[in-house]
Amino acid sequence: MAAADSENTDIEFRAVMKFLTLKGQQPKEIFDSMREVYGDSSPAYSTVKKWTALFKQGRRSLSDDTRPGRPKDTTTNENIETIRAMVENDPKLKTREIALTSGLSKGSVQTILHLHLGMSKICARWIPRILTAQQKQFRADTSLELLHRYNADPLGFLMRVLTGDETWVHHYDPESKQESMEWRQTGSRPPLKARTQSSAGKIMLSLFWDAQGPILIEYLPHKQTITGQRYADQMERLHDAVRQKRRGFLERGVLLLHDNAPPHTSHVAQAAIRTARFEQLPHPPYSPDLAPSDFHLFPSLKKHLRGQRFANDEDLKAEVNQWLETQPKDFYQSGIEALRYRWNKCFVVNGDYIEKI
Repeated sequence: MAAADSENTDIEFRAVMKFLTLKGQQPKEIFDSMREVYGDSSPAYSTVKKWTALFKQGRRSLSDDTRPGRPKDTTTNENIETIRAMVENDPKLKTREIALTSGLSKGSVQTILHLHLGMSKICARWIPRILTAQQKQFRADTSLELLHRYNADPLGFLMRVLTGDETWVHHYDPESKQESMEWRQTGSRPPLKARTQSSAGKIMLSLFWDAQGPILIEYLPHKQTITGQRYADQMERLHDAVRQKRRGFLERGVLLLHDNAPPHTSHVAQAAIRTARFEQLPHPPYSPDLAPSDFHLFPSLKKHLRGQRFANDEDLKAEVNQWLETQPKDFYQSGIEALRYRWNKCFVVNGDYIEKI
């Protein structure tokens, strides 16, 4: 309800209370009558008692008394422009700091910021990289190209997409503060949570999957990294896995969607991809928001693992494999289908990063 409407309603209620008081009705009778007419919007019983007592004492005015001290209206044009200049000069200023500098109350500062300047304080959004204009343009152009290919054969195109990437999985990944929140009775002590310690260990998961589920799951040996030769060898194993698990997939044509990390783009890896007869879909640099493993599968997997402790690599691998194999088909299908929306959104925002969905 707007401030003016609220004030007018208060005056109306007080006029009714004054009239019924002068007629000799008691506060309880007045409250019941107003409750019957106005319902839940009627004033509280304590308010009725307060104003009927004032009217019995001879009060005539229906308006609130003028409060001493600071004038009620501090939202002058001068104050609004002063605060505008302050936040434009330093957007990180706190409300308390603005109030101290301007001489206004915190409430007045908040009113000016929110109602008159239309401002609210928001957190910075973490993004993989500050993109250049050229990188944004490439993202937009690539997304449009892929959208054209999708629109030519929506179902056939997405069913041919095979995507993959690598990520670390930890023996212990502590749950976030938000995930550790519990429902408690008001006034009860919050749950205790020990300060987190460094993970006891981690292993590199390498995963390739499509709209039907996982195709190849591998783990990198400790103290080894993904190299061009290792990725090339992996392409050979992926080719064999596709032949075994997706009959007819190779004949329809595999569309490989992976990022352009150096091992993936090395000469030896590219030669292996051609030998496997995989067609590579273009993928712009610094674009995890356009990679299904990054925006869909890995976050869900890590949310499942978070807060669990694993004694060794084998226990962790078993849990990861079990989770991957037991996800319903529509989980993987929705991750691949999300590409169409994200390509379209990327093009619409001129190549900028896509907000979380």
